[in-house]
Amino acid sequence: MLEAPVNTLLLATSNPHKVKEVASTLAPLGWHICTLQDVANGRPLPEEPVEDAPDFEGNAAIKAKVYAAWSGLPTLADDSGLVVDALDGAPGVHSARWSGVDGDRATRDAANNKKLVQAIEPIPQEKRSARFVCVLCLAEPDGLIRHVARGTMEGHITSDPRGKNGFGYDPHLMLPDGRTSAELSPEEKNDRSHRGQACRALAFTLGQPDTPQV
Repeated sequence: MLEAPVNTLLLATSNPHKVKEVASTLAPLGWHICTLQDVANGRPLPEEPVEDAPDFEGNAAIKAKVYAAWSGLPTLADDSGLVVDALDGAPGVHSARWSGVDGDRATRDAANNKKLVQAIEPIPQEKRSARFVCVLCLAEPDGLIRHVARGTMEGHITSDPRGKNGFGYDPHLMLPDGRTSAELSPEEKNDRSHRGQACRALAFTLGQPDTPQV
């Protein structure tokens, strides 16, 4: 178990983009975000839990509880994805592996985006409303869920990808200002994104960390 100060939260993800986005919101408030690799310190990570809940809230809770019990630390986990209205909410909770393709993150992202374009092609532009959704869940090592926060980022799907920033479906979510999520700078994205909104909601609930007495 990692010996850590009271202001430490484990973020249960292997995605460095998520670590950066979460830390940029919580670190200025005095929270230290550590990663799975920090806690493992060379030890094998636990087997990834099966995320079989029907919604983002359920899957975030599953991950948070498993990694909190493993680490002995208060643990943040997120479940996030793309919800397309014309596709009955797909890919939704299956966003990360929607295409069924294995491989590294770039390979999976490319396959997922290809499937999205094929699925959305017959649908008129005015009916392509969609949003990114992020749910953050904070669990204690004893399994208690302390907080749940949700954020969304509204837009519509474009078949033509634009932008080099971000990851996942970012190049295909067109925002109301005419840019895709992948065309935002990291700072703009954090200000507007589903994950940024969820982080700020969580930060408001958490407040400043307690300062240990010396």
